[in-house]
Amino acid sequence: MMKPAIMKSVALSNGETIAYQEAGNGTEILVLIHGNMTSSQHWDLVIEQLQDSYHIYALDLRGFGFSTYHHPIDSLNEFAEDVKLFVDELQLKKFSLVGWSMGGGVAMQFAAAYPMNVNKLILVESVGVKGYPIFKKDINGQPIVSNLLKTKEEIAKDPVQIAPVVQALKQKDKQYYRNIWNLLIYTHHQPSPDRYEKYLNDMLTQRNFVDVNYGLVTFNISDEHNGVVAGNGDMNRIQVPTLVLQGNRDYVVPKVVGEELAKHLPNAKLVVLENCGHSPFIDCLEAFINEVTEFLKE
Repeated sequence: MMKPAIMKSVALSNGETIAYQEAGNGTEILVLIHGNMTSSQHWDLVIEQLQDSYHIYALDLRGFGFSTYHHPIDSLNEFAEDVKLFVDELQLKKFSLVGWSMGGGVAMQFAAAYPMNVNKLILVESVGVKGYPIFKKDINGQPIVSNLLKTKEEIAKDPVQIAPVVQALKQKDKQYYRNIWNLLIYTHHQPSPDRYEKYLNDMLTQRNFVDVNYGLVTFNISDEHNGVVAGNGDMNRIQVPTLVLQGNRDYVVPKVVGEELAKHLPNAKLVVLENCGHSPFIDCLEAFINEVTEFLKE
């Protein structure tokens, strides 16, 4: 019989407290890392499907959900270091790592730095090896693709992607978030009303939106410059078997990003999820679960 995931927390040596969900009794461990605008709550359907076979830990990154945000971040690497402190505190020595969207960047950074901890890596609609750019907007609000925003101050003032979200967070404007997610993510399918309400309430807990977007802009583990920062080449250190899951109609992270990940990561393969957008957990849960379980069995 399915048991609900238990919400717990652990104090890290850097002064932050990380909340996490734990479920399942399997011998193989999965660590789940959520994306921007979300937390571990958005893994609920995945946890329900996988908990009979795996021991699952789904954490709220610093500044999301029930975790603290005492020290602001400037990079996705700081999240990866939090994950390292987290798994060390719980004495998780070896596990497979699953990262969704921005969480894919965190997972890649972790796998590059701590390969001894990672069995396999699964990247779900993940940010690319050169991060996620934010372009300056023209007077009509359209992106100027030749002009990248490079500083946290510039990003905070972006009138289309950033400032309205920050305002919605301040005002706890749930309807604004619903509109954004319906426009970009839940375009074809939506969660059940009770789950959607839970997700929206959770989204409004975020305290680091500008910082995270700066971290995405400056994330670059490639061998090339991304227009903001030079690449550090860390992608070449990710030698573990890697599954790249990419929806064919993702409006947040286009398909070409998944193709580039599979091309540049040394031991990666790409699986395109048909009729699936940025949230395969809602759009194509069965196909997602099948791909994950088959990959973990290999």
